Amino acid sequence: MRARLLPLLVILMAGTLLALGFPLAVSLAAGQQQRVVVDRIDDSARFAALAQFVIDARGSGSTGADEREETLQHELGRYHELYGIRVGIFNRDDNAMVRSPGWWRLPESGEGRKAFSEALAGRRSHDPPQVWPWQTNGKLLVASPVVLDGDVVAVVATESPTDLMRGRILKGWLLIAGGLAAAMLVAFGAALRLTSWVLKPVRTLDAAAHGIATGRMNSRVAAASGPPELQRLAHSFNEMADNVEEALEQQRAFVADASHQLRNPLAALLLRIELLALELPEGNEEIASVRTEGKRLTQVLDDLLDLALAEHASAEISLIDIGALAAERIAAWRPYAEEKGVRLTETGRTAVTGWADPIALSSALDAVIDNALKFTPAGEEVEVSVAAEGRTVVVVVADRGPGLTEEELQRVGDRFWRSGRHQNIKGSGLGLSISRALLAGGGGTLSYETNPPHGLRVTVTVPRTGPEPS
Repeated sequence: MRARLLPLLVILMAGTLLALGFPLAVSLAAGQQQRVVVDRIDDSARFAALAQFVIDARGSGSTGADEREETLQHELGRYHELYGIRVGIFNRDDNAMVRSPGWWRLPESGEGRKAFSEALAGRRSHDPPQVWPWQTNGKLLVASPVVLDGDVVAVVATESPTDLMRGRILKGWLLIAGGLAAAMLVAFGAALRLTSWVLKPVRTLDAAAHGIATGRMNSRVAAASGPPELQRLAHSFNEMADNVEEALEQQRAFVADASHQLRNPLAALLLRIELLALELPEGNEEIASVRTEGKRLTQVLDDLLDLALAEHASAEISLIDIGALAAERIAAWRPYAEEKGVRLTETGRTAVTGWADPIALSSALDAVIDNALKFTPAGEEVEVSVAAEGRTVVVVVADRGPGLTEEELQRVGDRFWRSGRHQNIKGSGLGLSISRALLAGGGGTLSYETNPPHGLRVTVTVPRTGPEPS
């Protein structure tokens, strides 16, 4: 979830910063250019005042007109020499009265011609097109009218290089970019803290839910941090887990108590049956049938009690040699296999470690091997193999019995379930359920599949890594 939430927060914050940064950058560029334009307008106003004296002297036929014109030309020359700005005073017919440098002319078209036309109409340049840092050949042309007796008689035009202005704009943009980058880093750090704060209770809740799903019913959530909504969710989860654990505990207690309490009346009933059998002829079929059903009922009660104890007992997980434990159980069952005429063989690794409860795993292997030998006919083989697969250790018990259909594989391991084809074979249908309960306490699993051409493969899986500390 963090991998999905964090990019979303980063994108939103980056979009917000960019939405603020772009207008700021444009405003900075416009401010720098407006500053230059205002300076050029002030300079143009001074040159326009000097030009008025020259034009006025020419109109009145004064002898000092040439001298004033020379003075104006000198001023323009000095201005161009100091600032590198081209400047000229142009008559209405576009002919230059004075200019510096002497070869400069107004552009024939474009924004420069438009500024000249606006000045002839009596308007100063106030909003020339924006010059951007990447426009290396950009020029800034500003034109102001020369007004005499209310009429526009000439135009003062300046064409400024933009290198310094573009440099100031670029420097300002770099500062803005640096500020945005710093703000983005701060925002990213805040997003990390925020997602950690929000998702920490979720991770804790997920770990607790996984623990309950794998049989650790005492898993709970410590609702100490995070948003109030998640704290309430953690509290509700703990209440739900308490109720589920209490219901399961009551169910287990009922099964254990019922199976335990029924054993004494059943034992007394079987004893009375034996007493009655003494008064009947030897070999009576009804008595033999009652004895068989009584023993079967006794086995069911014993299995129910074992199942309740298996689900209730806490697993003592430790690092053990799975290969050695499997070899020990195979050796214990080999005499029974030889008595049935079934070959019980061992393959795979003889030494591989894993984390499990030794007693629980031994009981589960006993139930699985017993089940395999029970359904395998004489002359066939039951193969037990041990192997390491990634982060787990698997013990596979493959028999050559009749096997199960695809539909039956979906139900195998359910309590009291037995295939309709195997009802004549001794059993209560609880052995594999007990094995699954024993393995679940230590993080182990039990799975089933067909063993071609016929038979069943039961896979016992235990982890190779230790349990995470709670």
